[in-house]
Amino acid sequence: MLIALALLSANALAAPLAYRAFGRRAFYGLAGAPALVFGWLAWLWASDPESVREQSFAWIPQLGISLAFRMDSLSLTLALLVTGVGSLVLAYCAQYFLKASRTAVGQAMFAGQLTAFAAAMFLLVTADDLMVLFIAWEATTILSYLMIGFARTRLTARRAALQALFVTTAGGLAMLVGLLMLAQSAGTMRISGVLEAVASGRADAHSPFLTAAGVLVFLGAASKSALVPGHFWLPGAMAAPTPVSAYLHAAAMVKAGVYLLARFAPAFGDTEAWRWLVVALGAGTMLLGGYRALRQFDLKLILAYGTVSQLGFLTLAVGFGTPELLHAGIALLVAHALFKAALFLVVGVIDQRSGTRDIRELAGLGRRAPVLFWTALVSAASMAGLPLTLGFAAKEGVLEALLHEAHELHALAALVAAVLGSVLTVAYSARFMMGAFGDGRFFDVDGSRIIQRISAAFILPPAALAALTLVFGLLPEPVDVLAHGVGVSAGALQGEEPALAHLAFFHGITPALGLSAVAWALGALLVLGRRPVSRLQDALGAPVDSDRLRGLRRLDAERAYRQGIGLLDDLAIWLTGRTQRGSVAFYVSIILAVAVAAPVAAALAGAPRGGLPALHWHTADSGAQIVVAAAVVVAAIAALGADKRFLAVLLVSVGGYGVAVVFALQGAPDLALTQVLVETVVTVAVVLALRVMPARMGEAGQGRHKTVRAVLGLGFGAGMVFLAALAMNARSAKPVSLDFPFLSYQGGGGANIVNVTLVDIRAWDTFGEVSVLAIAATGVASLIFVNSRGDQQLHAGFSSSVASGAVHRGTVSGADRFGEATKNPWITAGHTLDAGSRSVMLEVVVRLLFHTLIVVSVFLLVAGHNEPGGGFAAGLMAGMALAVRYFAGGRYELYEAMPVSAGTMLGWGLGVIALCAIVPLFFGGHVLEAVMVSADVPVLGKVKLTTSTVFDIGVFLIVVGLVSDVLRSFGSRLDWLAARKALEDAGGDHQADGDQDAAHEPGEHRAGVSA
Repeated sequence: MLIALALLSANALAAPLAYRAFGRRAFYGLAGAPALVFGWLAWLWASDPESVREQSFAWIPQLGISLAFRMDSLSLTLALLVTGVGSLVLAYCAQYFLKASRTAVGQAMFAGQLTAFAAAMFLLVTADDLMVLFIAWEATTILSYLMIGFARTRLTARRAALQALFVTTAGGLAMLVGLLMLAQSAGTMRISGVLEAVASGRADAHSPFLTAAGVLVFLGAASKSALVPGHFWLPGAMAAPTPVSAYLHAAAMVKAGVYLLARFAPAFGDTEAWRWLVVALGAGTMLLGGYRALRQFDLKLILAYGTVSQLGFLTLAVGFGTPELLHAGIALLVAHALFKAALFLVVGVIDQRSGTRDIRELAGLGRRAPVLFWTALVSAASMAGLPLTLGFAAKEGVLEALLHEAHELHALAALVAAVLGSVLTVAYSARFMMGAFGDGRFFDVDGSRIIQRISAAFILPPAALAALTLVFGLLPEPVDVLAHGVGVSAGALQGEEPALAHLAFFHGITPALGLSAVAWALGALLVLGRRPVSRLQDALGAPVDSDRLRGLRRLDAERAYRQGIGLLDDLAIWLTGRTQRGSVAFYVSIILAVAVAAPVAAALAGAPRGGLPALHWHTADSGAQIVVAAAVVVAAIAALGADKRFLAVLLVSVGGYGVAVVFALQGAPDLALTQVLVETVVTVAVVLALRVMPARMGEAGQGRHKTVRAVLGLGFGAGMVFLAALAMNARSAKPVSLDFPFLSYQGGGGANIVNVTLVDIRAWDTFGEVSVLAIAATGVASLIFVNSRGDQQLHAGFSSSVASGAVHRGTVSGADRFGEATKNPWITAGHTLDAGSRSVMLEVVVRLLFHTLIVVSVFLLVAGHNEPGGGFAAGLMAGMALAVRYFAGGRYELYEAMPVSAGTMLGWGLGVIALCAIVPLFFGGHVLEAVMVSADVPVLGKVKLTTSTVFDIGVFLIVVGLVSDVLRSFGSRLDWLAARKALEDAGGDHQADGDQDAAHEPGEHRAGVSA
């Protein structure tokens, strides 16, 4: 199972690159990975479908969390759907994105997201650890959000994506609480262990605590499977491309909630709260979804509301947890995945080949596209539960099982709802077929769209799904075997051996068949009386005229959601207006005041009755420390009186360099080196940002409240000193750092304790910290660039400027020949800077320094495990090299020095670290476990290598990407804005060179280099 997950994950990582290389044809290759996993799963089913296979790898043993996988009949069924339907949808994408460009970033990222979703869904249905299940659950939520918002320039798509994210995340958080409650009660994080504990009575499912836990888990499942009142997010999600609707919202993601119910229902199905939640939410969703489907004119929305209705039916089928209902419910789940995915794909074909999904504009498609018609007819017949289809066999099984349980009130209510919902299902199935393939009389179509030729590759995926629907309807044994295994497992968990009926395409004349016939007849009446029904629906949906009854207008969960979001927005605006006052000094004052008041108050409140312990102050070890400390204090006091921002920044930096000297004097060269590099890079960033701020401190009203700020600063400093002294004197346990020398050298294979701690002993902390760095860099770039980092546009602008030999206005024709070389010089300032901005001395110095800095950074990277250095320091050193190139040649020189996108560097860095975390699992190790290899190498002697060095390389890439982002944000972007403003002031072309946002700003055109 781990190998299958790794294959799907690798497929996701390779997807964007494959798309950029092969365009839409890459989807055929990407379909291979899920197809291979599907073949392996089919082999498992053929060999022994009811056996249970388990794998487990230690992850966080202190918390009892492990990478545990379990493949039983239920997991096997869902995994087959995820990989089988997924491979067909990916192949379908190659034709769906027929007009897509090979270099289109959106489609490339879409390919990665869709394949990543397959991996996340596979992990979800095979996970046997509660926390791993939750991680996969939230991964599907995030990927769904990204794919629903695929058309990110459309407000409706962004709004629908956020809506889906909010609803499913809220349910996921409720589910997380429930899962933790289950783990606490059962004493294990293993899902199988929790279910066994509840079923055996070791954890009482009827206790208030576990009942609440079960309800919270149910709410999480309800949000994911779009049950009322959170059903509205699913129709909104139809803003996504049709392949997303077919995969996520028909065959996979929405099935996650049904899967969760099927997994936990055998243990909680006999509790009253769980039962009535099943009835209320399942029945309400089935009836509401079917009713709303009859009001739609968009083919996709008909199917969307139909999906909502069918999810309610599935909840009624599997929610009670009895073996017989689970057996029939799993068959219905498979049937729904096949026919609904096929119908969505059919809608995608119609939309792409005719240009519309509106049934008021379609007519005669049945004659023009017969294969498409028969594909849709078989699938719609299965949706309506008509004979000879899998939908009919599965629905008959559910009705039969509910009839057997009808002596219970909850089962009787579910049976009534299922029959009424089936009536609506027949009606909206007929509405879909008549609207898409009728002759136009049903909806008064005045002229219809001409459908273009449909290629065999485009129709093959939905046709294959429809064929399976028909084959399994006539020969349901393969589905019956899978469903039978789920029922048997539920019976074993409940301590019984159920006698399960087998699926069949016809069971004879039975009460269930009679109920189906009633549903068909009433559904046909709804179709024939569609006009009176439509008028009745319009009347019921109209607002109430009476002032007293105005609040009783039809219930609309989406309206309630939007009103709630509006209230939150109003509250945010009110709160922001009173706290975000545009004053950095105000923000810093609040932060410092809280930072000192909260811990000091906690320390005083938690002090023993005898008072605080005696504080022993540490004095200086040498006179040099006193001198450095005095210099830092003098610089800090001088900064208070500085009237210019630049001077204040330089004086403040003295404090940072002073701390580095103290580290060096204390025998910590690694910390000293890192502090110097950090201080230098931060100073560079701040100085670059100062270019858009007033030069003098007093020009923006910064001179007020100096006394208050001075008191606050002194109070913060004194408070931090007090807390530090208190913490050092309050220690009662042996410091863990005393073991770090041994752990570093013997366990981590390095003599540099600081670096080994970062990349090995506390690698998880470092992983989190560099992730924050990547997020911060992305946030800064997003605020500055708004649309994108703009590297490709910058490169295009520079290339055209060099090719044309154009230079900025102000270049003196008699400038030295260095800037007029026929080929690109190593420093490109002659082509990108005017004469007044160049410094030949600086260019010469940079020629000497750049390569030296790069070599030193590489040395720090490879030697950091045993000597001062490491990935962080090496990345900062490389960043300084980029900075000096930028100072010498401007923003185009920065691109020449760093042609790789900063976002790419950040992504590869995180990817390398993630790879270091996962690879040890394949060799029986732990997450982030380091491996050392020693060997005698000729000339070099004994060489010892450790895999944590690869982790360090990931840190190096992230830091270089961060510095590059800062330079491009505070350097290149501000340069471009200044150049554009200068041109506007001079009345010249509105477009400056290298405009990263040119494609998004109307009224502007591209120019290689501004005049």
